[in-house]
Amino acid sequence: MTETAVPVETAMPGAPAPAPALPRVSLQPLLIAALLGTMAMMAYVAVVGPVVRRLGLPEWVAGLSITAGGVFWMVLARWWGRVSDRRGRKPVLMVGLAVFAVTYLVMAIGVDGALRHAVSLSAAVVLLVGTRCLVGAFYAAVPPTTAAMIADHTLPAERPSHMARLGTANAVGLVLGPAAAGGLASVNLSLALYAAAALPAIALLVIWFGLPRKAATPSAPQGGPRAAPGVKLFDPRLRHASLTAFIAMTSVAIAQVLVGFFAIDRLGLGEEAGARAAGFALAAVGIALIVSQQFVMRMKSVPLMRWVWVGALISGAGFASVALAQTQTVLLLCYGIAAFGMGFVFPSFQAMAANAVERHEQGAAAGTVSAAQGLGMVIGPLAGTLLYRFSPGLPYLLIGSALVLLSLFTLFRQRNR
Repeated sequence: MTETAVPVETAMPGAPAPAPALPRVSLQPLLIAALLGTMAMMAYVAVVGPVVRRLGLPEWVAGLSITAGGVFWMVLARWWGRVSDRRGRKPVLMVGLAVFAVTYLVMAIGVDGALRHAVSLSAAVVLLVGTRCLVGAFYAAVPPTTAAMIADHTLPAERPSHMARLGTANAVGLVLGPAAAGGLASVNLSLALYAAAALPAIALLVIWFGLPRKAATPSAPQGGPRAAPGVKLFDPRLRHASLTAFIAMTSVAIAQVLVGFFAIDRLGLGEEAGARAAGFALAAVGIALIVSQQFVMRMKSVPLMRWVWVGALISGAGFASVALAQTQTVLLLCYGIAAFGMGFVFPSFQAMAANAVERHEQGAAAGTVSAAQGLGMVIGPLAGTLLYRFSPGLPYLLIGSALVLLSLFTLFRQRNR
């Protein structure tokens, strides 16, 4: 990613006050940290199933650990964002990544010991759920702070493009994390966890040496010292962005959780073939996200709202079509179409949030949107699995309909403006 400077811009009536020019800052360390953090988070999802089976634990332990991590992410994202507004982006990133790495290492050591020696159910639950809670709590500092840092150093018109770069980094991590962890787990489960624990540690070093402290500290608003952040949980300025984030993440979470079950039940595949089909579908998702976000990065003249309603419409059609899939090829195609649309949506709602607030509120705004995503990660799997009991296609019809409604709502707002 090229270095970015923030020039002085002319304020529009009713818009936030223009920000003073900032020195040129390379945002590449943020992208690397986002990539490594996502890889580490997704690596656990690929490994926890085999770990639970090897330890002889019930499947609900794996689900509880993933859900608990999502809850802590959701609850603390806004808090981390507000702290980064007051204390600066770099200190918050370093604390979050440091504890993230240490906790992951403790988890790896604990699982390694549990695999060598028999442990009780309660001890295993405390180990997996407890460490995952801490991982979620401190990883929650990374997404809002990186997004706020990018918003600090880009103009409103440039933000969709730069948020798409951040989204591409996350998409690559989404693909590489499970793939690398799965490959290492086939050799040694403990090795996969130790490797995942090293990723946030590497990200910490990248931020430490690659991100200047001054450039990573938010500037005070013009006309006086920085006021306390005024972003509320249900801030009217962020309602559209938060709603978009919630629907998008809920849809993605449902699709991720159900793809393996759908491949087995609807396509009639065995367990191993179903797992492979699920892996191919998630790989198609990652590739489609990377491709579509290149359009957002390069087509900078497209209005922000248009990216949202077009992307939601494409994604809604893709997810709804899964309900009709009868072959693995059609399943992969539907997931690819849905992810292609999501590649337009994800960077856009982050840019919507950044453009809606003042410079000294960027961390709180990014944290609010990140909390909405965390809520989607918690609710999505629960709602999806409950609806799946009635019909395998029902959850996909639900999220397809929700995305189409979001598209129409966004189009309506764009035309009114």
